[in-house]
Amino acid sequence: MPSVSKRLQAVQPPVIPIVAGLIRDHPGTISLGQGVVSYAPPAEAVAAVATFAASPDNHQYKLVDGIPVLREALTRKLAMENGITFSAENTLVVTAGGNMAFMNALLAIADPGDEIVLLTPYYFNHEMAVTMLNCRPVLVATDAQFQPDVARIHAALTSRTRAVVTVSPNNPTGAVYSEAALRAINQLCREAGIFHIHDEAYEYFVWSDVPHFSPASVPDSASHTISLFSLSKAYGFASWRIGYQVIPVELLDAVKKIQDTNLICPPVISQFAATAAVTAGKPWCDGQLAAIRAIRDLVKGELAALSDVCEPPTAEGALYFFLKVRTLLKPMAVVERLVREHGVAVIPGDAFGYSDGCALRVSFGALTLGSAREGMSRLANGLRAILRG
Repeated sequence: MPSVSKRLQAVQPPVIPIVAGLIRDHPGTISLGQGVVSYAPPAEAVAAVATFAASPDNHQYKLVDGIPVLREALTRKLAMENGITFSAENTLVVTAGGNMAFMNALLAIADPGDEIVLLTPYYFNHEMAVTMLNCRPVLVATDAQFQPDVARIHAALTSRTRAVVTVSPNNPTGAVYSEAALRAINQLCREAGIFHIHDEAYEYFVWSDVPHFSPASVPDSASHTISLFSLSKAYGFASWRIGYQVIPVELLDAVKKIQDTNLICPPVISQFAATAAVTAGKPWCDGQLAAIRAIRDLVKGELAALSDVCEPPTAEGALYFFLKVRTLLKPMAVVERLVREHGVAVIPGDAFGYSDGCALRVSFGALTLGSAREGMSRLANGLRAILRG
């Protein structure tokens, strides 16, 4: 009988839908799981949909790498906010979300059997994509504060290494990588003749004085640096599926082949909305983040009070805390009991490649102050009850 490909059999099941299924089966559960925001896109983005619909031409296929007006808006944004400018060595491609940007990059640079360095805890969709393409994820642990260890990365490189992947602000840990570390990794990739893939989906979600840094702003980095961005988080654009990537120009033909085969062009209606959103810009996003900061502070304080059952987490960015729980129980066993017995959902840490004990990812982006208080109360009571039992 025909069977599922061996590639896909080797890929871990996507954990978010699994936990979402548990939540559906237990109505009233408060989700501290998926990393989304509670607010809607800018009003300008919604209004742009009417502009899109007014022209019959907009219902036709458009350029594989994005409509010109959005590419122009993103080019300005990258120069002003990220220090990334364009030359003969690099170019911009609009994608259907950040995950597609990552898949584009892998397909363009790697062959079956090649190695991709991922820092643990990793973003699970990155590991899934590497495995799906018959490549080998090489896992390199971060330090106790979840910061990159450049010496460990260097030691992991082989003749089959094609790229080192970094994510900052980080999903799942909330760590913000220092400029010095990212520069060192970028230089290491340059010297090794490999690519540095840097995911910046959470670039606006920085809660401390550690600034966000884009490695592609480093002089002479254009030929080996791939930068990934997304509108899903900061602009409340998750379902609109718009991201973008800055890539070496030598990869453009390959990425166009990939994107044309997968979807021909990113959804044009979403690109119209994205153009308006990017024009509203970071000032609009900053206005939304003030409310999330207050919720984050509440969650951080509640987690600090759980020091009897877990290590107080440190996190400077993104929408997450990565909680190390003092138990020998498996993370998924804890997650299932929290949902079934206490009405609160989190994500198991081993889905992110974390194997040093039981860890849980706690997300606060979609909460209100009220749901945050109730959710954290359920989490605290649940963890204490489970660990006592």
